[in-house]
Formats: sequence, C-alpha cells, structure tokens
Amino acid sequence: MSDTHECGCGCDHDHEEEMETMFLTLDDDTELECGVLGVFTVEEVPGKEYIALLPLEDETVLLYEYKEVGEEVELDVIEDDAEFDKVSAAFDELFEEE
Repeated sequence: MSDTHECGCGCDHDHEEEMETMFLTLDDDTELECGVLGVFTVEEVPGKEYIALLPLEDETVLLYEYKEVGEEVELDVIEDDAEFDKVSAAFDELFEEE
C-alpha cells in the first residue's frame, strides 16, 4: 500500500499555496492577523488600489484602500458609501470564482 495524499501524486507535501498574511492594528491596539486575498483596482475609481483581507479567525472579508509609500504599506478605511459599493462589487466579480 502506497502512502499517497489527496493530490494522488504520492508526495508528502501540501500542494495548497500558503496565503500571505499581514497584521492589522485595531483601534484598541490589538492585532488581527489576516490573509491577503489580493490587491486590485476598480475601473470606476481610477488612480486607487484596494486590498481584500480575510481575518484568519473569521470569514468576513475586509476591504481597504491600499497605498505603498516607500517601503511601507498604508491601509485607509473606505468612508464613502458609493465608493465602497463599487469596490465591493468589483471584489465580488474578481474573486467569486475563488
């Protein structure tokens, strides 16, 4: 009997790609580890990039405006409801297959 895994190749490693993670510091100074689902643009909102994060202990996707400033990454809350709706719709369209 061979020792095979779900992939059926007979290997002993996991074929699933590990998700990149980052930590968010919340208002109460606690940190929340999140998987990075992706950085994306929205056609209706030119000149901005957005990031989709998935807290490792939750299934609620978090959407933020994403900026790289030198070596640092800045995340900004999307405060405009119309902009958030466009970003959310774009996220749904881009990631629904995954």
